[in-house]
Parts: sequence; structure tokens; C-alpha cells
Amino acid sequence: MAKYLVIVESPAKVKTIKKFLGSNYDVEASNGHVRDFPKSQFGIDVENDFDPKYITIRGKGDLLAKLRKEAKKADKIYLATDPDREGEAISWHLMQALKEDTRKMHRITFNEITKTAVKNSIKQARDLDMNLVDAQQARRMLDRMVGYSISPLLWAKVKRGLSAGRVQSVALRIICDREDEINSFIPQEYWTLDGEFEVEGEKKPLQAKFYGTDKKLSIDNREEMNEILKKLEKCEYEISEVKQSERMKNPPLPFTTSTLQQEASKTLNFSTQKTMRIAQQLYEGVEVKGTGAVGVISYLRTDSTRISDEADAAARDYIGKQYGETYLSAQVKTAKKNQNIQDAHEAIRPTDITRTPAALKDSLSRDQFRLYQLIWKRFTASRMAPAKYEVTSVKIDAGEYSFTVAASKIAFDGFMSVYTDEEDAKKGNLLSQKLEKGMKLKLRELKPEQHFTQPPAHYTEASLVKTLEELGIGRPSTYAPTITTIIGRRYVAKEQKNLYVTELGEVVNNMMKQAFPSIVDVNFTAMMEGLLDCVGAGTVQWKTVVRNFYPDLKKDVDLAQADLDKVDIQDEVTDIVCESCGRNMVIKYGPHGRFLACPGFPECRNTRPYFEKIGVACPKCGKDVVLKKTQKGRKYFGCENNPDCDFMSWQKPAGKNCPNCGSYMVEKGNKLVCSEEGCGYVEKNERREG
Repeated sequence: MAKYLVIVESPAKVKTIKKFLGSNYDVEASNGHVRDFPKSQFGIDVENDFDPKYITIRGKGDLLAKLRKEAKKADKIYLATDPDREGEAISWHLMQALKEDTRKMHRITFNEITKTAVKNSIKQARDLDMNLVDAQQARRMLDRMVGYSISPLLWAKVKRGLSAGRVQSVALRIICDREDEINSFIPQEYWTLDGEFEVEGEKKPLQAKFYGTDKKLSIDNREEMNEILKKLEKCEYEISEVKQSERMKNPPLPFTTSTLQQEASKTLNFSTQKTMRIAQQLYEGVEVKGTGAVGVISYLRTDSTRISDEADAAARDYIGKQYGETYLSAQVKTAKKNQNIQDAHEAIRPTDITRTPAALKDSLSRDQFRLYQLIWKRFTASRMAPAKYEVTSVKIDAGEYSFTVAASKIAFDGFMSVYTDEEDAKKGNLLSQKLEKGMKLKLRELKPEQHFTQPPAHYTEASLVKTLEELGIGRPSTYAPTITTIIGRRYVAKEQKNLYVTELGEVVNNMMKQAFPSIVDVNFTAMMEGLLDCVGAGTVQWKTVVRNFYPDLKKDVDLAQADLDKVDIQDEVTDIVCESCGRNMVIKYGPHGRFLACPGFPECRNTRPYFEKIGVACPKCGKDVVLKKTQKGRKYFGCENNPDCDFMSWQKPAGKNCPNCGSYMVEKGNKLVCSEEGCGYVEKNERREG
């Protein structure tokens, strides 16, 4: 009887797939890549038209020997690596490494690890798609060129242990640019005015917001507010308009990799890395009681919101039976076609909608259950009818001004019976009073309130993923490793959910902007992604991309190398004396930034943290303010007399007090701003201006 060999990437899939295929099929795992560029060499023959040099990955020799032995015995070999560019490339490398007749090797892919999908993939076996292989090969070569050309410069400039990457350098720049925006942000004052009105016959007062005249009026300062309040004192208040309307809220689209990472971060507090790890487990297969090992979600790396006809029909049948026909959507909303979207895969969905979260709860770990529930609810909701709200809008005339109040209540919950996001979860304003046009109202109280505009928010992993996707930088498989790398290299610190640039990250980003502006240019990187997509589609040759990219990179590297050679990075001598041997300590750079070290190394190994004085006296005790860093590397300003003095500020103190309230001032770009948020005093920074 014929013997078939199926090779998958992950050992976790072996048991699941073997159960589906029976005794004639042997299922083995490659454990990911089997060949790659050598770590100790560039691995690309620039003189020979950029021919890549691949070697067996260290530690994979025995595994490959076993696979070759099994391949010799097989009549047919099915390469079942993941259904994306990287999976296609792994299959190609396996073909080369197995050294078998290519006519008995076939490529199969499945979007979900279920019996039907796996068996159908065998029937639809195909040849390798060399366009996808070439696209992945080109991406890998571009990344290698950037990493192996620029990283040595970082070692020369900032010392050991650093790296530069094609996508990670752009991600770092995006975070640095946001940090600059936040640091230079000047708060703007504005005011709001709420009115509380008595309605005849009603105990509960009516709350309304000041609108303005014919158009919405902004109130920018206390003087403007006082003028409005003065006019409102003598006014009569009358309801001039009561409008009833209906508002529809459409169901969400099913998850892509990016939207799953964002939602899991917001609702489950998962990092992108954790989300992908758990989703991989759900895709590869979990032991379901009464069924055995089965994949419970479809493939997790996708930027498409498309759903197969079979999955759509199954969902509609389930929703009709469980919720009723009125809960079924008439038509399914689709995402606007984006040039960056690869439509090879479906959106992320449960492999069987009847396998509800409750049914799987005992078979999944807590985190697996929470993520599966999120995916199941989102997919189910995407096939359901919109929610309907009844909206009441009320306008109150007050002389030349008006107040407004709007309230809504759900008339039909639709998809919200299954899935609500944070915004939906907030209770709407409900009107308990019976209001009619022409009703007179009695003013109970006016509540003016001062506010200040807030700076842009620090990036979180979720908002960074969203930005990378919108800008067309990276692909679904790159978001999590990119963020993990910049945090792991300590270029970025993660505190709570926020991402902050470290001193080390600033140094690396500034050097990259100066020496390699195109590498950290958002538009250039997005264009390169577009070119790789064209390679995958077969419209551009992969070597054309590499041939055009490398000469410009080499030129920039050579120029930077020449400049760096002229920079003599001397250790800065300080007036701090080494308590071990009496020498003056020097400032050195390490992977985590600057520190003080004894120049007598290796005889004397004494080191101390380095705190740079900024030339400003502490507002609390008068000692020097120094630049410090949190454990994770985020910069802040604190008193050198800590812990006796607890002064600290995220913004740089200016050494000057506010003439309005006496609080200390901080530097924000070319302005000095009062550190007391409620004050709002701003003046020019003469030192920066000069």
C-alpha cells in the first residue's frame, strides 16, 4: 500500500493531523525553518548578482537526517507548512534539503486544522508558488542587508549589544516622533458649561450642555465664560425643539491579525506576543473532550476580513436557530479594499461556530478560553443584524444662546446581544422626563468648568500595531516580533500599557535618522512592502528589488563609516572619585545607557549609576536636579538628594517659578509651561529662542 509523508512546521500539529489522515500517512514536523543565512557571515554574494548562501540551521542536522530517511520511504511527500509567504519559503527550503525527486513533492495548505480542511487540501495539492517564495526571500535579504550592514555601526557608536532592523527602526522612529510631540505639546485652555434645569411636574432635573448660537461656540478663557454667564442670568429657558430619530450601529468586521491584537490588548490586557502565542495554540489544536485534538480557530496571520461561503452559511444557520431570523444580517459589510491587504486567507474565525465558548470552557486554559471567546463573539456578531437606537434630541433656547441634550435607548440589540466593545458598554444618557416643544424650564444651576487640552497619548502595543498597519509597514506576521525586539533591546520601555523611549532608544534613533534617513522613512518602508507584494503577485522580479536597494544602502553605510571613524568617542572624565582606588571615574555606555566606571579596569571593577546634572536647583530642597531613569529605562528628572527629597518630574524643570501660582516651570520645546495643570501659564523659553 502507498505510503505518504506529510511535513508540517509545528510538532503541536502532528498529533491532530495524523488523527485525521489515518495509518497510510506519516506526519512529521520541521520545527520551523531548516535552512537560513549563516550567522557568522553576510550570506549574500553581492559580486554574484546577490546569490543567497543558505546553510542548515545549527541543531537541525539530526532532524533533517530523520526527514530524509522518511522521505525516501514515501511514495508522495506533502509539504504542509503554514499558508503564507514564510510557510511557502520553508516548503521550498525543505524541497532543497530533502534532495528527493521534486515530482513526488507536493504543496498543500489549509486555513484551519479540521478533518474536512486537511483532507480537502490533499485532494487540491499543487506545485510550489515560487512568486511567494521569492517575495519571502527578498524580504529576508533586505532585512539581512540592513541588520548586518548597520548593526556594526551601532556597536562602534554606542558600544556593544545593539542591532538595527528594517521594520524595527521605523517602529522606533514612530514612537520617538510621538514622544517629541508629547514633550513639545503646549496645553490650551478651554471651558465647558453645563446647565441644570427644573421641569414642571418632574422631581429629577434635566442636565444639558451649552451649545452656542447657530453654530457651536468654543469658550477659550474665563473672560469669555463670564460674559456668557452674565447674559444667561436674565434669560428665559424654553424647549424649542424635540426630535425623535433612529440610529443604526453596524456589526463589527471579523478579526484580522491586527484587530485581534488591538482588541486583546484593550479588553484582555494581552501583549501582542501573548495574543499570537495563544492564538497559535488554538489554531494548531487543543484536546476537546469527546472529540480529541482539533484546531478551533482558522489561520491567525491574515489582513483579510473575507469569510468562506461555507463558514458564512454555517454561521447564518446557527444564528437563525439560536437567536431568530430577525437577528440575521441582510448583507455582510466588507472592508474597503486597501492596496496593502493580502486576500489569500480568511479572517480569523472559529472553525465550527456551534463549538461555543461555554462548550469549550473545560477543554481550554483560562487565557485560551478568553481569547477564543473574543474571536467567537466577534465572528458571530459580524454575521448579525445592526443594533437600532431610538434617539431623542432636545434644544433649549436661552436668549441668543442654546443648550442641547441628546439621549438614546436600544430599540433592537441585534449583534450587541453577542458582542459589545468598550464604547457600547458605556451606558447612554436616558431621559426620564416627558419633554415637549414650548415647555418653559426653570434654571437651577449653571456649572462652568475649566479644562486644558491633553497631549497625544503615548503609544501602546495596540495603538502602535494600528499605526503600523495604517502606514503599510510590516505584515501580520511581523507586528509582534517587531514590538518584542524593540522592548527586548531596551530601546523602548513598557510601563503599564504605555511605550516610552529610553535614552538608548533616542541615541539609536538619532543616529539612524542622521546616517540612514531612507531606512527610517515611513513612506520608503511602506513602498518596499508594496514592492514585496508585487514580487508575491509575480509582477516584479525579486532580484530587481534587491539590486536597487543594496547600492544606496552600501553608499550610506560607507559615508557613515567614514564619519564615525572621525568621531573619537572618549570616555568623559568626571569629578567623582572612585571609592575603591581613588581614580576619577569616567562615563561609559552600556546596553542600558550610561554608567560610571573606574578607568582602572580590569584591576578595579567599581561601577556606579550615572546621573547627569541639568544645572537646575531642586524646587523642593535646593540641591541639584539630575537626569535619572526608571528600572525599564524611561527618563525622568529627580533630586540628587533622593531618598531624603522625593522631587521628580517627567518634564525637564526650567529652574524658574511660575509668576502666577509659584509652582516650578518645565521646558516644552521653545516654551516654558507651569507644572501645575490647573494654572496654564505659558511663556517663551528665552534660552531656547536665543
